[in-house]
Amino acid sequence: MIKAIAIDDEPPALAIIKSFCAQVDFIQLLASFSKPAEALQFIRENEVDLLFIDINMPSLSGIDLYRHVKNNTMAIFTTAFSHYAVEGFNLAAVDYLLKPFTLERFIQAVKRAKEFHERSNKGESSLNKFIFIRADYSLVRIELSEILYIEALDDYLKIHLQKQRPIVARLTLKAMMEKLPAEEFARVHRSYIIALHRVENIRNKVIQLEGVEIPIGSSYEESFFKNFNK
Repeated sequence: MIKAIAIDDEPPALAIIKSFCAQVDFIQLLASFSKPAEALQFIRENEVDLLFIDINMPSLSGIDLYRHVKNNTMAIFTTAFSHYAVEGFNLAAVDYLLKPFTLERFIQAVKRAKEFHERSNKGESSLNKFIFIRADYSLVRIELSEILYIEALDDYLKIHLQKQRPIVARLTLKAMMEKLPAEEFARVHRSYIIALHRVENIRNKVIQLEGVEIPIGSSYEESFFKNFNK
């Protein structure tokens, strides 16, 4: 059972979410909130798996609210403004619902959440040896052991994998680092994250791995060597 809450400053929108959740047997809507601050307090005090969040709220946007919750909390953004979709996906939301949405479209979104939830729970039993990344409007499973390095390209990341084609995702390096175990990965440059176990040698502030040379940025040098020497 997925434990969810809904956050929207418009009561009719909350009523629709409540009605739709009641028609899905794997969603338990714990509470609904019109004030984001109250929702954040509830999230801190209770176990919540999924958030239905309106983006355009006056006191605190849904995007900003989502940045304050745990990384493993799923989100389905809801809004009447389609231009917010890109920013929502940038935060690796499960889905994005454009108001007014139908029950059919709602069910499609929560089924994606269910799939993500089940896969994530399986990952916990295997010590989180993989992560899921949204790429090409789907959730892609990436084995941590296969990651060589991650490269920032403007608003996108290119995840370089061993013996596989790179995966391109709309995500920031900061958000990516939050998904990765700090003892296994390090940000070494404003444009690069590397897998520590892939390092072959380091010379003149340049890391070599799998035939690729990655520079060490001056602002990342101290933290990298401290982590690497462990």
